[in-house]
Amino acid sequence: MASQNSTKFQGWVGHDAEAAKGNMKWGEFEPKKWTEDDVDIEISHCGVCGSDIHTLKSGWWETPYPCVVGHEIVGRAVRVGKNVEHIRVGDRVGVGAQARSCLKEDCPDCSSGLENHCRNESLHTYGSVYPGDEGKTYGGYADHNRTNGRFVFKIPDGLDSAVAAPMLCGGVTMFAPLKRNGCGPGKRVGIVGVGGLGHFGVLFARALGADRVVGISRRAAKRDDVLALGADEYIATDDEADWAAKHARSLDLVVCTVSSARMPLEGYLSLLDTNGTLVLVGAPDGGELPKINVFSLLLKAVRVGGSFIGSPGEIEEMLRLAAEKNVRPWIQERPLREANQAIVDMEYGKARYRYVLVNEHYGKH
Repeated sequence: MASQNSTKFQGWVGHDAEAAKGNMKWGEFEPKKWTEDDVDIEISHCGVCGSDIHTLKSGWWETPYPCVVGHEIVGRAVRVGKNVEHIRVGDRVGVGAQARSCLKEDCPDCSSGLENHCRNESLHTYGSVYPGDEGKTYGGYADHNRTNGRFVFKIPDGLDSAVAAPMLCGGVTMFAPLKRNGCGPGKRVGIVGVGGLGHFGVLFARALGADRVVGISRRAAKRDDVLALGADEYIATDDEADWAAKHARSLDLVVCTVSSARMPLEGYLSLLDTNGTLVLVGAPDGGELPKINVFSLLLKAVRVGGSFIGSPGEIEEMLRLAAEKNVRPWIQERPLREANQAIVDMEYGKARYRYVLVNEHYGKH
């Protein structure tokens, strides 16, 4: 960033759907117009999230190219708007998957701490277009980021920047539905899909004090990892015969990260006890889910719901808990210059369990 008056940042830019194949190009982009509600961040770390790949390839909806992805951002505040009271220049800060909501007092969502569900204006950290002539949102595979201060969070001293970064989307995507659905003492919790998202589920279910935590994934190869993360048991759905019947009614809460229209959803429902809850956080391309037999819900009074990222309040609560309980995701740090290869490796399932890009210029934070 040449100066405070500069309107050009630099980063890895996706120009079309081919970018998802490792074809992002390093170049300049113009951030949103500055307002006194904003914070400019010198980025030191950015997690690699599955959403980055979905967006680069226009998997969920048409992406407004050019696009810079990355919504697990940590760095140093270098410019702070006059209306931002909780951040100071020099603070170590983070940004998650949301860049702004309407923040109006008469908004039923924003006024009740549900900014992530704002019905009037919910802008993602990348791939969203601001109203009027404010510009677009650009993410963290870059040297700098500009975001509304309500969605910029101080990182607790007890959390390393590389550890905190993937919590800002992946972490809160799991923490929020766990906390909201009563994960804690007395609860038996299952996490379906123990990858980048699911491994956070195991970590936070344990940190919240669940009586029993069960990891559920396709292959037995992850068993040792999942138990090392803190799970009490592991179910390999492709390798264990009659897994659904064997483990029927064994859980109170299941959070499902799988994003596939072919997942065995009826099997996951069978794991729930009476009054159990299944929460979906994975989103397959096109949004289609397998069919559900209504009797799988009626006979046990089972509830099925969804959860989308987390509110600012939930992010702050998660960061405090992570610092207090020493929650440490399994990460692999890679230099920002390897961003293209990182998304390719992520797509092929090579990450164990989150990649974090370290900016060669500012990674000292």
